[in-house]
Amino acid sequence: MNAESNSLAHTLRDPAGNSDLVLIVDDVPDNLAMLHDALDESGYTVLVATSGEQALARAAQTRPDIVLLDAMMPGLDGFEVARRLKADSGTAHIPIIFMTGLTETEHLVAALEAGGVDYVTKPIKPKEVLARMNVHLQGARVARQQARQAGQARNALDAFGYASITVHWPEGRIIWQTVLARELLQRYCGTQAPDMPPLLREWMERHLPDAIERQVEPPPLVIEQGASSLSLRLHQQTDGDEWLIIMRESSGTAVIEAMSLALKLTPREAEVLYWVVKGKTNRDIGEIIGSSPATAKKHLERVYVKLGVETRTAAAGVAMKRIRELQPRLDI
Repeated sequence: MNAESNSLAHTLRDPAGNSDLVLIVDDVPDNLAMLHDALDESGYTVLVATSGEQALARAAQTRPDIVLLDAMMPGLDGFEVARRLKADSGTAHIPIIFMTGLTETEHLVAALEAGGVDYVTKPIKPKEVLARMNVHLQGARVARQQARQAGQARNALDAFGYASITVHWPEGRIIWQTVLARELLQRYCGTQAPDMPPLLREWMERHLPDAIERQVEPPPLVIEQGASSLSLRLHQQTDGDEWLIIMRESSGTAVIEAMSLALKLTPREAEVLYWVVKGKTNRDIGEIIGSSPATAKKHLERVYVKLGVETRTAAAGVAMKRIRELQPRLDI
């Protein structure tokens, strides 16, 4: 659902999001009025359409929870409207109940083949319509509740520094993301949904088949950017071809600042020591800080003197011990 449709559907429902949104499609005003009043009195939010074209537009704009559809209308009849709704991924999930005066078996079969889940015969009896609707709306109510719970969980993930996206695979399209995920993907990968970052696509192509076959979590994808990094983990399969990926950003900036203060190092010396702790070579460090391996080595030699050590391993050990003593929450 696009942002405009989502906003309109939310506005039409009650503030708690509990009211079912019903679209009635009929070219006879008296039928519309009778059903509208009956459903409105029963607590439903009701939209109406008097033609097939109008019905398709209403459904696209609001994503109703159920459609009551007249089979025989001038222009686009109900059968064609149903086929088009079912052919659109945005409306294919919406249950359709046909309203028809045609009782021959072939017409009822045609209604079901066009995508209807049920039918009522004319003249319409509001109590029968309400009873049949209630059966088919149970799924919509459960889905809406799950969506609210999922939204709360995802917002909680963001609050704790975790971000998540849902990927449709093998299509390779991001179909959902938290606010934090959007910001992280833009900053680290320069991409925006629905486009998937090439690194993420390659990672899933390489590891997903084995993860599915062996039921094991693949190794995380880590994208580094200076002293910060973004770790992506394949968390679980959510539904069919949809996969949930959890992201967490780790920043070395706070660690570097803590090293500089605790060990009385210059900011550059602390940065070099940070990358030593991370297992980087002088060549690696030179590339990261934008200097030569020789310059990185000179900084490291001054670090040895200040810490009273002679090896990389000893320097890393002193740094890790001191930081954990002073700021145990920092991830080093």
